[in-house]
Amino acid sequence: MITFEDVKRDNQIRVFLEYADRFTGAIGYTEHGYRHAQLVAERAREVLYQLDFGERMAELAAIAGYLHDIGNVVSREGHHLASVMIAYTRLSSLGMGTDELAYVMSAIACHEEESARLMNEVAAALLIADKSDVHRSRVRKKDLPSEGEFIQDIHDRVNFSVTDSSLTVNKLSREIVLELSVDTAISSVMEYFEIFLERMMLSREASNFLGGTFKFFINGNLMI
Repeated sequence: MITFEDVKRDNQIRVFLEYADRFTGAIGYTEHGYRHAQLVAERAREVLYQLDFGERMAELAAIAGYLHDIGNVVSREGHHLASVMIAYTRLSSLGMGTDELAYVMSAIACHEEESARLMNEVAAALLIADKSDVHRSRVRKKDLPSEGEFIQDIHDRVNFSVTDSSLTVNKLSREIVLELSVDTAISSVMEYFEIFLERMMLSREASNFLGGTFKFFINGNLMI
């Protein structure tokens, strides 16, 4: 069976991820490279593993998480569908079975807000993991507010304000908990919800699909 480590070792996947990040950076998007791919993969795997969906389903969630944005190498618009085709081609060549391909492809196709449909557990885990990645390390321009530089782009500003981010899963209570530390001198909590409210609602929906409960904290305060 194809493993997450097999996928990470694949040279074509590695190069496509590198260029996907380079191309999204060129048009002003936050980081979409190895860091984001690895973090989403690990969080998606942890969600399914802790909620007892089995080791193999957790591994498929990691693979889908790693490949979900690789289509940015083709275009930002419709990148989720380009990601599906690249994932299908590479995973097929590595020997992944048809049944498992179906899970990975559908999960990747459903990770964007406009296409979010909870078709299976892998899709739900990927959605939660992807939407949880808000952090200052995703900001390419390091214009520090302390130097008098106001970060103009609201996505950069909100991401840069998040100094710590964690997603944990409680196996017994089935609670999926996203906790953020936000520097409100950089961006307000209201600004966070201005651009990310839909993502948090989708995370709650995905958690419910998995038989869990989504909880979201900012600076120790329960938001959802």
